[in-house]
Amino acid sequence: MAAPPPPGQQPSPQQMAAMQQQIAMEAQKRGMTPQQFQQWQRQQIEAEAKKAGMSFDQYVNKLKQQAFENHQRQQQMAAQQQAAQQSGQPQAQGQGGQQVPIQPGAPDPKATAVAKWLRGQDLKTRTCILNGQRKDMFRVKRALRALQSPAYAKASSKNPLLPPVTDAATASETFKLLPLSLLSLRVSKSDPHEGHNHAPPAKAQKRVKGLWTVKIEQQQDISDDLHYVWLYEGPQWKQKMYAGGALVLIMAVVMFPLWPVKLRIGVWYLSMGMLGLIGLFFAMAIFRAILFAVTYFAVPPGLWLYPNLFEDVGFFDSFRPVWGWQEEKKKKKSKKITSDASAAGEKKPSPKKGKAKASSTATTSASEATNRDLKPRIEEVEDD
Repeated sequence: MAAPPPPGQQPSPQQMAAMQQQIAMEAQKRGMTPQQFQQWQRQQIEAEAKKAGMSFDQYVNKLKQQAFENHQRQQQMAAQQQAAQQSGQPQAQGQGGQQVPIQPGAPDPKATAVAKWLRGQDLKTRTCILNGQRKDMFRVKRALRALQSPAYAKASSKNPLLPPVTDAATASETFKLLPLSLLSLRVSKSDPHEGHNHAPPAKAQKRVKGLWTVKIEQQQDISDDLHYVWLYEGPQWKQKMYAGGALVLIMAVVMFPLWPVKLRIGVWYLSMGMLGLIGLFFAMAIFRAILFAVTYFAVPPGLWLYPNLFEDVGFFDSFRPVWGWQEEKKKKKSKKITSDASAAGEKKPSPKKGKAKASSTATTSASEATNRDLKPRIEEVEDD
């Protein structure tokens, strides 16, 4: 379709030909001739101009101005989209399904309010690896379901920054605020060995349950089965509090010589007490090893003091029970493989004469030697 001419400018011959072709196509769809279609279209425009309280020429000029502005807007968006594709910048869906480049900058207050509310909801997030960092990942359908819940309606009535959500369309529009403000972006699973020569072929790869290694997709579409990752970390007051506490602790240790004498003496006694506990622990470990070594030969299978001391259990469970016997490991009976022996017994004798008899005799004697009875017995010998 040819671009509409600017207001006040005559269309070029190419534009005139394109408009005539379009008129002919529209007339053919309605079963009219081009002249009848133009007459019908003029009557429609006159009726709309009359409703708007304008003359026919004024209304036509207004339509031309609107068409020219829409065309310019589409050209600008197409140029921005092409530039974003060349630079690899993420794009989000705007109104009408058009791709809108995401511009970095300060996030929208509405988007921040939506992200803060969604972070407090149970979206069944899972941990993933994005650029070597652990991030929380969730599915779009859970976020859309949360935005359409009564809890969000109640929160939006109290917080004016939360956009109202009435149906699935408004929920999608509200969710689009997150990628547009770089608070959450669409990701997909990627191969961590991509680009390496040792990577296995794609068909041989199997999905391993655990952490996903993901990458950011350029097209920030919205669908129920797509995954998004949180880039919004929420308020950082906890991290600031921990950093402040660590700084105060380091300064207190550095300024230890300036402490009052009573505090320094108290720290000395405390450190001696901790060293005593560590020494008692090592002494107990040595004693329990000696006790087990003695009881292993005296009263097998051996006695352990605090048998769960070095097990992977909690602190208090390490000292329960106080004593216990050594658990005997069940000896697995190994089954003898007789396939080779049976295969050797089933071999056919060689066709050479003399050797066949010797081999059969040797086999018979070997079988007799194997099956002979080794119990002592008394034989009667006849006198000559």
